[in-house]
Amino acid sequence: MPKPMKWQEFMQLLLEHASRNDGVQAFFEGVLPVAQSVLGCEAIAVVQAAPPEWIVLASSGVSSAQVPTSLAADALDSESLTNADHWSAVPMAERYALLVRSVQDEESLDRLQSAFSKAFKIVQGQERRLRRIRRLEKILSITHTWSQTDCMESLLQEMAEAATELLAADRASIFLWDKANKTLVGRPALGVEGGELRIPDDAGIVGQVVQSGEPRRIARGLDEDQISRTVDQETGYHTDSLLCVPLNTPNGKSLGAFEVLNSRDGRFSDEDEQGLLELATHAAVALENTKQLEDLLKKHQLLVEEAAEGVCLIGESPAIEAVRSTTRRIADTDLAILILGENGTGKEVVAQSIHYLSSRREQPFIAVNCAALSETLLESELFGHEKGAFTDAHQTRAGKFELASGGTLFLDEIGDMSLSGQSKLLRVLEDKMVVRVGGSTPIHTGVRILAATNQDLAAMVREKRFREDLFFRLNVVSLELPPLRGRGNDVILLAEHFLQSFCKNMGRKTPRISSAAKKQLLNHAWPGNVRELRNQMERLAYLTSGDCIETEDLSFIDTVSGLATKQLDMDSTLTDATREFQQQYISQMVEHTRGNMSKAAKCLGLHRSNLYRKMRQLDMGGTDVDVDENTED
Repeated sequence: MPKPMKWQEFMQLLLEHASRNDGVQAFFEGVLPVAQSVLGCEAIAVVQAAPPEWIVLASSGVSSAQVPTSLAADALDSESLTNADHWSAVPMAERYALLVRSVQDEESLDRLQSAFSKAFKIVQGQERRLRRIRRLEKILSITHTWSQTDCMESLLQEMAEAATELLAADRASIFLWDKANKTLVGRPALGVEGGELRIPDDAGIVGQVVQSGEPRRIARGLDEDQISRTVDQETGYHTDSLLCVPLNTPNGKSLGAFEVLNSRDGRFSDEDEQGLLELATHAAVALENTKQLEDLLKKHQLLVEEAAEGVCLIGESPAIEAVRSTTRRIADTDLAILILGENGTGKEVVAQSIHYLSSRREQPFIAVNCAALSETLLESELFGHEKGAFTDAHQTRAGKFELASGGTLFLDEIGDMSLSGQSKLLRVLEDKMVVRVGGSTPIHTGVRILAATNQDLAAMVREKRFREDLFFRLNVVSLELPPLRGRGNDVILLAEHFLQSFCKNMGRKTPRISSAAKKQLLNHAWPGNVRELRNQMERLAYLTSGDCIETEDLSFIDTVSGLATKQLDMDSTLTDATREFQQQYISQMVEHTRGNMSKAAKCLGLHRSNLYRKMRQLDMGGTDVDVDENTED
């Protein structure tokens, strides 16, 4: 026979088992048979309280069903040795008790209780640390996926699923606090129509948690009367146990509460509460960020819709209807489009319309006036530059191609780009990559190109002033905009549209346009096209005060029209006569605006820089007009 084990050897065995085991149940299953032998008793068992039930963790010499768990309850309640029917029970730790049958002496039982209690604390501590490590790893894994979710509904669903898995619960819900309406909105809410539960913000356990900011736990048989059964009745679900913690951001802002229902272990523990609090902290951050993102997206969407509404092709003439129809057909493609037409006909408006009708509408629309870019600035503006790339490059700056990535890049006045610039642009269009000035890293640019010009690019190609390969690259589809003088009654529609818009912005009632004034508007040639009409309607909105626009309010038309009545030399060639007319026209317009070059350019339907360039082309430097581009208007 094996020699009976001494108490000192048994204590050493307990410590060895305790150091090797990270689970309480496994530890007791390993040592109880030895303890039974050392103690010389008929049976031994360890039970755990899970009110209103008891769990037999391990036993030796008796089946679990034969262990008198009620005696353990009495021992824990009295916190002392309790005897009944040859069984003795002693409390060992919180919610744990040791039961022994037919023990030979109480002194040995006391020694066993003390030994078990010490070893039990070691095992329980290791088990707790291991559970915490695993729980934290799980939380980190779960919350990493939350940072990649930008949809509130998906995020709430993922959080509920994570909580049920982490805490071995049956269900979970996040209650978001609608403070303005004093309501808690629970989602997801299984069994509730619409998947959303709305309750007063002071109702039930959830309301208590939100109002107090303190966690609450309810177990079967303990405080069950505090559970609101209204929802259970509505869903047919029965809540046995409940754990609810506040949902607070790191800065203390309350977003609501996080609730889990029906623990599979019978009740939620202190560790469960700590775990849900940790999960709720991460959840609050993710929810707040997602809410900010959703708000930002909603605001962005509103801005996009507002911008899209502001971009519309006004008019009912056949020519503009044809442009509108073509625009709708080609908008949601990636085709390069060349928009042709005189200055002021609305080429940029058409480009914006194409952008907002396409799937790129929520991405940037970037417009570049190529005529305003000097040879030295072209590459930096379009492709960007690195810090220190040239004298004034004090910081790194992204170019227009980068800024428009994912959206649309509108190249206006493309015919004014130098041959060198055309070559660089063509390379980028073919490679879809840009390299910043002073840099070496290629940057991908997924942009759609729209180009516009008032020049005859085909003629420029024949004259070797525009690259043929770039022309074909840009001219996949062409749209030609009609001049305003050829659009008939569209003049009146546009005039009324602009006048109403400006009056609305300045808070005044929109005046009507008299019949005589409409006739005068229709008879005007509108050399500056829609831009000229828009500028004049802005002038009328600010400078007239009556309820009706009369012919005398249109004196600007008389001024401009009078330029055409001056007799020209009939012996001149058409080229010379056109040149002389342009000189007279510009000079008188500058004189009419009292030398304000910006205002003169607007009236002529030109950009200010284009007006200066035109005056130089017409050799107008010798006139009384100062054409220095650096001169203040």
